[in-house]
Amino acid sequence: MSLGHVSAQKKALDLGRDSVGKLVAKLAIPAVIAQLINLLYNLVDRMYVGAIEGIGMQALAGLGVVFPITLIVSAFANLVGLGGAPLTGIFLGEGKKKEANAVFNTGAAMLLIFGVLLTAVVLVFCDPLVRAFGCPDDAFVYARDYLFVYGIGTIFVMYSLGLNPFITTQGYSFTSMLTVAIGAMLNIALDPLFIFVFGMGVKGAALATILSQAASAVWVTVFFFRKKSLFLGLSPFIMSVTESAIQIVFNNNLKYWSGNNSAYTTALTIMLSAVQIVSMPLNGLGTGVQPLVSYNYGSGNSARIRKTVKIVAVVALCCSTSVWLVSLLAPQIYGYLFSAEPAVMEIIRKNMPFFMAGTVFFFAQMTLQNVFIALNQAKISIFLACLRKVILLIPLCFLLPYAFGAEGVFYSEGIADTVAGIVTATTFFTMLPRILKKREAALAQSTKDNEENTQAE
Repeated sequence: MSLGHVSAQKKALDLGRDSVGKLVAKLAIPAVIAQLINLLYNLVDRMYVGAIEGIGMQALAGLGVVFPITLIVSAFANLVGLGGAPLTGIFLGEGKKKEANAVFNTGAAMLLIFGVLLTAVVLVFCDPLVRAFGCPDDAFVYARDYLFVYGIGTIFVMYSLGLNPFITTQGYSFTSMLTVAIGAMLNIALDPLFIFVFGMGVKGAALATILSQAASAVWVTVFFFRKKSLFLGLSPFIMSVTESAIQIVFNNNLKYWSGNNSAYTTALTIMLSAVQIVSMPLNGLGTGVQPLVSYNYGSGNSARIRKTVKIVAVVALCCSTSVWLVSLLAPQIYGYLFSAEPAVMEIIRKNMPFFMAGTVFFFAQMTLQNVFIALNQAKISIFLACLRKVILLIPLCFLLPYAFGAEGVFYSEGIADTVAGIVTATTFFTMLPRILKKREAALAQSTKDNEENTQAE
C-alpha cells in the first residue's frame, strides 16, 4: 500500500494556502461528526444491552468491565495511526513524499503484527482477564461472552482505527469520516437484530461490533489500494492504555468498597459514557486539525498554526463547558438514557457532579494535547498523557475511598481532571510560542545551509 497513489490526486484542500477558518471547518467538522456518530453507537449499544429483559443491568456492568480491554486494543491502533499520521503530515509539508510513504508502510505492517498478537492474548486469556479487571460475580458470564466474540475481530479493529488517521492527514477528512460512519451505522442496525431477534444477547452485541469494524477495515484498505519512528504515537497510546488502567482500578476498588455491588459498576459504566459525550467530539476536533497543524509546522508557517489554535481552543472550550453544565445541573439525564434501575440512578444522581467536575478542562486535555502531537512534541505529550491518569487519578482512586468509601472513587476523577486540565492548558500556551520560534529558526538555518552549499558547488 502507498500514500503516493492518493496523494497524487487533485485535492480540494490546500493545507498551506487555503483560508485557515475554512480548513478548520472542512477538516474538523467531519472528524467531530465521525466521533459523534461513534459516540451514538457506543450509547445505543449500551442502551440495547441495558434493555435486555431480566439481565440488563448485569449485562451493562459486564460491558463496563470489558471496555478497558477494548481500549487497550484501540491504544495499539493509536500507537501506529496517531503516531505515524502527524509524521506523515510533516513530511508532506516538507515535500518528502518518499519518507511519508515509508512511515505509512511501516505502520500498516505494525498493525498486522499487533492485531495477530492481541487476538491470541484475548482468546487464550479471556476468563482470567475478565476476573482481573474487577468484574462483579453476577456480571462475569456476560463480560466473558462479549470479550471472546470481540477478540475474534481484533484485527479488523486495528486496521479500521489505525489506518484512518493516514487518510485524514492527506486532507481527505470526509473519507475518513465515512470510515467511522460505515462501521457505526452498520453496528446500530445489527445490534437489535442480533441481540433481540436472534436472541444472542451480549454475544450478539459483540458480533455486531466486529462485523461493523470489518466493513470499516475493508473500506480503509480499498482506499489505500487505488521505516520511520512512531515515537509520537506513544502519547495517544499512553492515553488509551492509562484510560484502560484507571478503569481497571475503578472496577476493582468499587467492587471492594461497595461489597461486590454491581450497581456501582453499572453506574460507573454510565458515568464513563457521559465522559465520552464530551471527550470524543473534542478528540475529533483535535485530531481533525492535526493535518493542518502538521503540514504548516513542516513548512514553517507559524501564523497559520496560531490562527488554527485560536479557533480550535475557543470551539473546544464552548463544547466542554456546555456538557459540564448539564452534568452538574441535571445528572439524572444520563441514568434515564440507559433505563437505570432506582439503585443505579441514585448513585448517578449523588456522584455524577463530582465525577464530571473537571470536564470543563477537557478542551485542553483532549483537544490541545492533540495539537502538541501534531507539532512533533512527543516528550511533552507523553508527560501530559501520564499526568492525568498515572500521576494523579490512580493514586487518588486508591486513597480517597479510605475517607469517603466507594464514593471516593468517583471524587478522584473530578479532582484529577481539574488539576491536569489546568496544567495542560498552562503548558500549552506557555510552550507554543517557543516551539514555533524554534521551528522557524531551524528552517531558516536549513535554508541558509542549502544556499551556501549551492554556491559552493
